[in-house]
Amino acid sequence: MKEYLTYDDVQILPKYSEIKHRSNCNTSTKVTKNYKLDIPIVSSPMDTVTEYEMAYEMSELGGMGIIHRFLSIDEQSKMIDDLNTYMVGAAIGVTGDFIERAQELSNVGCPIICIDVAHGHHRLVKNAMRRLKNEVKTTSDLLVGNIATKEAARDLCEWGADGLRIGIGGGSLCSTRIQTGIGVPMVSSVSDCVSVADEYNVPCMADGGIRSIGDVCKGLACGSDTVMLGSLLSGTKETPGVITKQGVWPNEVLQKKYRGSASLDSKSDRGESKNVEGYSTTILYKGKVKRVISDILDGLKSSMSYVGANNISEYHSKSELIRITNAGIIEAKPHLL
Repeated sequence: MKEYLTYDDVQILPKYSEIKHRSNCNTSTKVTKNYKLDIPIVSSPMDTVTEYEMAYEMSELGGMGIIHRFLSIDEQSKMIDDLNTYMVGAAIGVTGDFIERAQELSNVGCPIICIDVAHGHHRLVKNAMRRLKNEVKTTSDLLVGNIATKEAARDLCEWGADGLRIGIGGGSLCSTRIQTGIGVPMVSSVSDCVSVADEYNVPCMADGGIRSIGDVCKGLACGSDTVMLGSLLSGTKETPGVITKQGVWPNEVLQKKYRGSASLDSKSDRGESKNVEGYSTTILYKGKVKRVISDILDGLKSSMSYVGANNISEYHSKSELIRITNAGIIEAKPHLL
């Protein structure tokens, strides 16, 4: 059996560098064939992560938010229409009203439509892409996923994807690997898919398994052009939902809800109850998302300077991943905490 690795299994090897200061590192990148971002960060299309406020703020910061699909067509398209001078994406499914939804999103000028399904290497996705290309009058790029293998990457590129979303079973609240045994560790999954997508000049997005800023760096070092974040952005001011209080003053804490799209909590709100593969929880309130993004960019630019990379393209070519032992994993963490 082939061995597959994830973020904790590897570190990035430092290289000779002539970078004078990390602030000189350029983080601009492609998110799809026809669209670029100033920073390689995209917020996840989850109903507790991205609606209007998050999408607006992510665009202001140079990244992008993808508005989730668990809204009415009118609600989702209104959010895009109110954002239409900004970089934003919107998610659709592959059944039901997805053609009508895609057409309305296109009508309001949505630059990127994300086909958002758990298993992107599927006949329904192939048929949906064909119908979208043939039946919807649109100039929107198609970001398609999620996938995890070389075969899936090649098929989606052949079917006409403008961007690939990589990662199955790695989300912070996802239980797919536990309940189905299906999934591919992220380092190997991203590397495999990127090796194929590069042949077609299709940008890749690493989605899932990112628990720290270092994981953001490793995801990009594997060759992905962007990373998608859910848990790192959860609990911020811009996420949907209300702030709640727990505990008794003066020791009360502020919280916000965070839930997986396949959790029972989320499915129940949509009138569904089958194929539950996720959980819901509460997250300590983090304040404005700008602070989180600033910390991530500081870490990423430092990582780029450690390998001597002026931009994301150089970061791909100069980053060398080394496998580490369990002792190395322990050593990498602060020892006195």
